[in-house]
Amino acid sequence: MANYAISANQLTEGTSVFIRGKLAFARLTSLIEGAALAASDQRKVQNGMSPVGKPHTTATITEAEVQFADPANPTVEEQFVSERRYTSKKNPASGANYSIDSKGTNLPIIAIPSEKGDGTYDQDTSGQELAQGLDVTLVLRVYKPKNFANRGLSLDQVIVHETPRYYNAGGVASGELAARGIVFNTPPRAVQAQPGTDSAVGNGEEPVATEVEDGLSFPAPQPAVAAPVAAPTPAQVHTQVATAPVAVLPEAPAAPVPAVQPQQETPEQKLARLERENAELKNAGSAVGAPAGQGPWGGSGDAQQAGITYQG
Repeated sequence: MANYAISANQLTEGTSVFIRGKLAFARLTSLIEGAALAASDQRKVQNGMSPVGKPHTTATITEAEVQFADPANPTVEEQFVSERRYTSKKNPASGANYSIDSKGTNLPIIAIPSEKGDGTYDQDTSGQELAQGLDVTLVLRVYKPKNFANRGLSLDQVIVHETPRYYNAGGVASGELAARGIVFNTPPRAVQAQPGTDSAVGNGEEPVATEVEDGLSFPAPQPAVAAPVAAPTPAQVHTQVATAPVAVLPEAPAAPVPAVQPQQETPEQKLARLERENAELKNAGSAVGAPAGQGPWGGSGDAQQAGITYQG
């Protein structure tokens, strides 16, 4: 534990301290409370820090330098803040760091350079969180908590010394858009998801994947996200096209072919047929040979044909 020359009970209530540096992390436009507070306190305990335990805002700057009202005669309060700067173990090159968790329900006033360019400031009412790396001054005020002997410090104001840039969860910086001729009439704000849906930015409590340790923001361990489950594909319905049954008619039997009746011969026809056939047999030659023109003896008379003949 560090040994400090100035203790909290030496501070004067109502005095202010200005400390300037580069913004490393801030939650200024809404309170860290509820589930975000529980998670923040758990991380602090894991990192060996004391939990805040109450709703609060927070800011951390690097390259921190107290702006002494009179450098030759720093006030007790200025010395108290200056000696509570620290060197980050994770990023020692960031120089002296300073962090404050400001308890209470009041949000700090954010002042940005006026568009008039006359060196004056306007209050930033955009409701957006400031981006990392901005040149800012934290205005701290000493107060006395109720029922507590020591004094505390609250973050009353944040003075921005350059054109403001805003924390953008994965979006494009407004300066880059403006360089390409895209200028919003009013600064855009992230759209919060409705209850029951997942948001790319988170639950509105604390910027996602950001955590403060030793005053610096770095990726916070995120709970394992289950692989997205594809919506069940409706079972493909194979529609059976109903077709009307086709009646199969029995094949009609072929028309019977009338049998060809043999033609009945009349007695006259039969007699003529027989006579014709008899004549054909009578006139037919022998099966053995042709009729001889003359007998072997050279005599006259009909020569007998060899073979069998039919004498009618």
